[in-house]
Amino acid sequence: MRKIKFLGSGDALGSGGRMQSCLLVEGAAGQFLIDCGPSVMIALKKFHIDPALIELIIISHLHGDHFGGIPFFILDGQFSSRTQPLLLAGPPGLKDRTTAAMEILFPGLAQTKQKFPIKFIEFSKEKEELWKGIKIIPYEVAHASGAPAYALRIEGEGKILAYSGDTEWVEALEKVARDADIFISEAYFLEKNIKYHLNYQTLLAKQENLKCRRLILTHMHEDVLSRIKEIKIEWAEDGKEVYI
Repeated sequence: MRKIKFLGSGDALGSGGRMQSCLLVEGAAGQFLIDCGPSVMIALKKFHIDPALIELIIISHLHGDHFGGIPFFILDGQFSSRTQPLLLAGPPGLKDRTTAAMEILFPGLAQTKQKFPIKFIEFSKEKEELWKGIKIIPYEVAHASGAPAYALRIEGEGKILAYSGDTEWVEALEKVARDADIFISEAYFLEKNIKYHLNYQTLLAKQENLKCRRLILTHMHEDVLSRIKEIKIEWAEDGKEVYI
């Protein structure tokens, strides 16, 4: 893992005109996405990224702004004659929820035999999954989405990438972020406490506990974006690239 590109740094409602949650990670093993919001194909085309090169999509939780782009991604693969296998990894229920979304959005798509194999892996709490030497470790967090929600710790190629997904503060975030080269965390509000989400002030107060080398904020509501110049932690925007 050497480069991360924010394809979408927005919240569910596109605050600030930003696209929905999606990170592109590049490294020696190849390219993969972390979360896949409905705006994924717009982002990939805007930034001239070939979807056929993406072999893995990791989903933190089953809310539409984090996994709802998968049907569009699969449909694009069908029309572009993709042959590269696609691995989808995420919470329990990912396969059923994805299949249902495909059928609702594009009737018949779920029954269409694709020219590329699609495989699903469904996470168990803190059970590591391995992809091309990359370890993916899901830590359960507090975010109601009809299935367990996870923060993700991804280790490989001598680097550690941590990602909060959506959650209120839980101690598991300290395990996820510890010694990470980069911890990417949602900061939905500036200081308002809302169930199932983090705010900037909490992260600022807990920053020393995280023990990560670099902290970057994402998934920000207008409440944060309207006062972004006050923020003392690095923050993301669509198209931002960072190197590990």
